Amino acid sequence: MTTFLHLTDFHVSDPALADAQLLTDTEARLGEMLGMVAAMERKPAFAVVSGDLTNHGDVASYRYLRGRLSGLGFPLVYALGNHDSRPGFYRGMLDRSHDLEEPYCHEAVIDGVHVIVLDSSVPGRIGGALDDESFAFLDRALDDHHGVAKIIVVHHAPALDATSQLPWETLGQADSARLAAAIRGRNVAGILAGHVHVDRVSMWNGVPVIVGAGLHNAFDPLFGPGLRAVAGAGFALCTLRPAGLAVTFVPLPSDRRELAVLSEEKVRAFR
Repeated sequence: MTTFLHLTDFHVSDPALADAQLLTDTEARLGEMLGMVAAMERKPAFAVVSGDLTNHGDVASYRYLRGRLSGLGFPLVYALGNHDSRPGFYRGMLDRSHDLEEPYCHEAVIDGVHVIVLDSSVPGRIGGALDDESFAFLDRALDDHHGVAKIIVVHHAPALDATSQLPWETLGQADSARLAAAIRGRNVAGILAGHVHVDRVSMWNGVPVIVGAGLHNAFDPLFGPGLRAVAGAGFALCTLRPAGLAVTFVPLPSDRRELAVLSEEKVRAFR
């Protein structure tokens, strides 16, 4: 049995930037979350962060976030989202100065869990995609470490079907079908994602897909047309047992006040 955290959508900006685009104080939310994690009696083996680490993808914000996370005391595994930038992440989080536009796909085995990270970010787009190189990486990774349960981390969840979600919310239909084929019959215990700012669990081709709300804001799932952003944040406590993956959503305190409303026309125009 291995316990780990699913974190996502920090949307942090370096406080020196005075980011006017943030709907909430994500730096304060980050501090609340870190305090809750520090108070845990049983520490997790690791945490995955499924994208949108920063709000603008700038080096300064990654370096600020890196400093805030440095005292956690357990490994962190990062994926990139549509608000991230590869050059900013590589420079600010990894001190890397080469191949700055290369997709950030990687893997690690931590405490008996094989974590496979895919980069679904597409510069200039809200929606996600996986290129041929990423699928080739996934195929190689799935062949490694036989008998070890695998968790796939990707910012954009796969599309459940052709009508359930708008194109910008998920991977495209073709990529989703290709991902389903790639994991069929493999020892994949779950897929962890973010992006849409809701807590959501779906069974997709026999594999649980877990989406987290993150730290910026939540979207009201009961609101009909468009999107209604409300105050709300959280993370997830995950336990992987031989029988499967269990996920408990941990909300941060919130009054769920309305922050913004986007019209249906604007939402459908996202790409």
